[in-house]
Amino acid sequence: MKRAFASLCAALAVTGTVVTGCGHGPDSGTPGPATAVPRPLTWQQELRIGDAQQRLTRRCMNSHGFAYWEDRTLTLRESMPVRYVQDDVAWARQYGYGGRIEARQDRLRLHNPIAAYRQSLSATRRAAFDKALDGGDDVQVLSAQLPGGQEVRTRLGGCTKAAEKALYGDPADWFRASKTATGLPALYDEQLLRDRQLTTAVTAWSRCVKRAGLSYADPQAARDAVRENTARLGAGGAEKAFATERRTAAADATCARATSLKTVATARETYYVDRLPGRYGEALDTYRRLERQAYDRAVRIVPQRA
Repeated sequence: MKRAFASLCAALAVTGTVVTGCGHGPDSGTPGPATAVPRPLTWQQELRIGDAQQRLTRRCMNSHGFAYWEDRTLTLRESMPVRYVQDDVAWARQYGYGGRIEARQDRLRLHNPIAAYRQSLSATRRAAFDKALDGGDDVQVLSAQLPGGQEVRTRLGGCTKAAEKALYGDPADWFRASKTATGLPALYDEQLLRDRQLTTAVTAWSRCVKRAGLSYADPQAARDAVRENTARLGAGGAEKAFATERRTAAADATCARATSLKTVATARETYYVDRLPGRYGEALDTYRRLERQAYDRAVRIVPQRA
């Protein structure tokens, strides 16, 4: 149960469900007046930013004399992220939990054209390719402190940095804001684990799927069981496994909708985020603002996937 709720926390904090600011006094830990914040992006908009980043990287690599491939193999509908609370029943009936989509992407990664192309280059050209893509020895090192206190670092240079800068502006600002935003669940996930409204909704979900002939404590347990069943049946039982996946996912989504699990989860997530110290609200605002800026730029670079 704990791992399942942790997955919920991580998903909600970074995917647009937190829509109110932490309008508190600095580090006061007490709620203050609500403040307007940038509107969270949808997953479709986030996907378009990713596509734009690939396009910018390809253009940059081409300008250095190298080939580079963009990955747009999935349709827009196939690209929908499957998070802890999934209540799109039609999608679940067609794709289950996205197991076959993930498997197809895994196969494509094994035959990545960029990796094959890089390997085909001479040692000198391969080094030049790497430098063009990620920078050389003097590459910029970005650092950020996570809400839990740990420091994280990343190296950023070359066309990767150029693409990120074109979308977000200062890569350091984006790195710090994004790491703060994605790390916030660590500050309240234990409280969310015990939240009565959320646990009541999950219990209602469990009773609902039981009426459909399934016995799972929470959505994560259902997905874990599906994965185990698919692995156990193997290639010879792929069709049977996928039928079980779709049936389970459809019941999961139907019950999530019937019990308003997503609505409850979103409301409780927002409740705890709004009670974080004020500096985190500022970081979230920066995160949303830079995301919105990146999307506004992305729409001028790539079309939305079909």
